[in-house]
Order: sequence, then structure tokens, then C-alpha cells
Amino acid sequence: MAEVVVELASLVAQAGAKVAFGEKVDVDGATLVPVALAIYGVGGGQGPAGSDDAGPLGSGGGGGSLSVPLGAYVGREGTVRFVPNVVALLFVSIPLTIVAGRALARIARALR
Repeated sequence: MAEVVVELASLVAQAGAKVAFGEKVDVDGATLVPVALAIYGVGGGQGPAGSDDAGPLGSGGGGGSLSVPLGAYVGREGTVRFVPNVVALLFVSIPLTIVAGRALARIARALR
């Protein structure tokens, strides 16, 4: 089981910027490079080997990923600008704002 987890982790590490930045695309004289926030996680577990218990030994594993399209870099006539995906930015910023607000409230309560 451990070998599978190590292999998956190495595949994710090799992906690097290829995951966050897509292949460039030419559209109507402009060059677009899509940008995404990519998060991956893998894990595994195994029960105690050689246990004297009569119960079953367990093992397991799992993984998951999340990719949020943040926007695209648009190059046209020698200039490059970032065009955000407003819906995705709200998707990312709303939970961050909630967590930051709760953290600040706890800090303020602790300082009283």
C-alpha cells in the first residue's frame, strides 16, 4: 500500500506548473494561457502487521483533487494582462473571508 501512495505523490509533484497553467491557445489574434488553482491530496493506511488479535487487519487509501479555473493571461499586440474568472474568484475568496473573520473574532475575544 505504501508504494502506491509514494508513486501517486511523485506523479503529482512531477505535474507542477503544467497543472496550474494550461497550454496556450490562439484565438482571434490573441494568445490565451488558462490559469487554475490545483489542489491534490493522497493518503493511505494499514493495520498492525502480525497482530495477535483474531480481528481482521485493515488497510486503505484514497485521494482527491480540486481544480478551480482562476482566469487567463491574454496576450495581444505586445501586452499581457490577466483576465479573472469572477465566479471562481468568489468561490475561492468567500470561504477565505469567513475563516479570516472567525479567526479575527477569536483573537479579539482572547485579547479582552
